[in-house]
Amino acid sequence: MDVLTRLAVMIGLLTVGVGLRRVGVLDATRVEWLNSVAFYVVLPALVFNSTYDKPLAEIVTPTLLVGLVGVLGITAGVGWLVHRRITDDGARAAATVQSYHTNLGYIGLPVVASALGERAAGIGSVILGMGALIQIPLTVSILVAVTGNSRNFRSEVRRLATNPVLVALVIGLAVSRSPATVTGIPADVIALVAEAALPVALLCVGGSIQLQSMEADRSIVGSVLVMKLLVMPVVAWVVYAALGADLWTLRTAVVMFGAPAAVSTFVYVTEMGGDRRLASILVFLSTVASAFTLSAWIAIVP
Repeated sequence: MDVLTRLAVMIGLLTVGVGLRRVGVLDATRVEWLNSVAFYVVLPALVFNSTYDKPLAEIVTPTLLVGLVGVLGITAGVGWLVHRRITDDGARAAATVQSYHTNLGYIGLPVVASALGERAAGIGSVILGMGALIQIPLTVSILVAVTGNSRNFRSEVRRLATNPVLVALVIGLAVSRSPATVTGIPADVIALVAEAALPVALLCVGGSIQLQSMEADRSIVGSVLVMKLLVMPVVAWVVYAALGADLWTLRTAVVMFGAPAAVSTFVYVTEMGGDRRLASILVFLSTVASAFTLSAWIAIVP
């Protein structure tokens, strides 16, 4: 799929999802059902399919893991410094976490699998799984620090243990290390479900976006979009290049971290007392803009 076709498909599916939500076809119940299908079935299938038959040393390396911590830590730190000037705590909380908390699952991994192939998808699956272990506690901690609301901290951290994507990653890596393998009809079914990851995920994102108004401080919106879609993938490029990462790891990391702000950040910001309207706008705009920027990163990265 060439860059222009991929761009058209991403924008088209996002638009369909937003449109179906606005006309009531994707109401709250149906969006929840579609998200459950994506979260508990399609994404775990993609993660397992991308890892179970790959040599472990090919997709899990010290360079990958160190780089992951470095990219998230550096970008979160820069985001904190850039947005410390915002006087409203709720807006500062939303802007800070949405500068780095990436939609690795619903956008990053499906795009990597579609654009870069199976080997990159295996590496991306590790970034997704390990990234969740870092992003979620980091985001909740920053929201607590900014808003002072800590009532959901422990419950969010506990939910990590039963995250189906992490479970699928562990099983996939275990199978890749064992003599056992998955072949025949089961392998074909898993691969078929995995193929649905990108369209289902984009429909979920479009249907999950809640916009009451597009009015927001343009300087805040602009700084978050620049941080998330431009600065973070550049940080990923610099960090992994400095660590001597191979081209597969470098390419995968740049595209994964070039994905938009995660839809889940809207939930975290809302639950932890942040500016939910701003968070919704940032999810929507970063997702739409990422169709263009991701296509550019895919074309630019060697």
